[in-house]
Amino acid sequence: MLENLRRLVGLNHESAPAPAKVPAPAGGPRHVGVIMDGNGRWAQRRGLPRTAGHKAGVEALRAVVKACPDLGIEVLTAYAFSTENWTRPKDEVDFLMYLIVEYCRREVNTLNENGVRINAIGRIDELPALQRDEIYQAMEKTRHNTRLVLNLAVNYGGHAELVDTMRAIAAEVAAGKVRPEEINEDLIRTHLYTAGLPELDLVIRTAGEMRLSNFMLWQASYSEFWVTDVAWPDVTREVLEQAVLEYKRRDRRFGTVLQQSR
Repeated sequence: MLENLRRLVGLNHESAPAPAKVPAPAGGPRHVGVIMDGNGRWAQRRGLPRTAGHKAGVEALRAVVKACPDLGIEVLTAYAFSTENWTRPKDEVDFLMYLIVEYCRREVNTLNENGVRINAIGRIDELPALQRDEIYQAMEKTRHNTRLVLNLAVNYGGHAELVDTMRAIAAEVAAGKVRPEEINEDLIRTHLYTAGLPELDLVIRTAGEMRLSNFMLWQASYSEFWVTDVAWPDVTREVLEQAVLEYKRRDRRFGTVLQQSR
């Protein structure tokens, strides 16, 4: 049964419904990625265990997801668990795995009622069976929704994504389906975890750190980057609105020079 569910849901964005077109603020981002940093420090400042910060972070994610459609955001990619996070203390990793299951079970009905499609990117099949199955079931239940795509980056790493992409293309070359000279940026994009989704417009990082931390390295190459000192558990709709407003003020050049009006 699980194999049938995987084949049905998979990570095939091209066959999934596109996000509904929501009237957006002029020039606003369609696809936003969030590096949800600062949960542990937030908890430690309050004399609480790091796990309390992660739990509070789930509440912040709920508020941000709710605000996205109103701001014209079609896709939200949330960096929930990286390929490097396995090196954290076992108790913390176990709690993060528990939160993945709790989030899928607790939120799926509300997200479904509000037109949110849950998707997952990363090496999902390498997760423990319980977490893997809960994610796939949430994806299946919400797969027809079009108001917002919530991309949960779980067991995700930008390096791992590029390795998986290259392996998939190499397999096609070996099978004679693709010639090496046909490999270009467009072909690579169709093999990324995010294939079929809008380009990543804006990366938001909380808690003041100034690095990507292996997050969507290909997709973020021309994304705008916005950093706030606010730790993730304290992020509200207003913080998201600030990021979108700043994004709208910027001139995106994509490596070119803007033509001066005469």
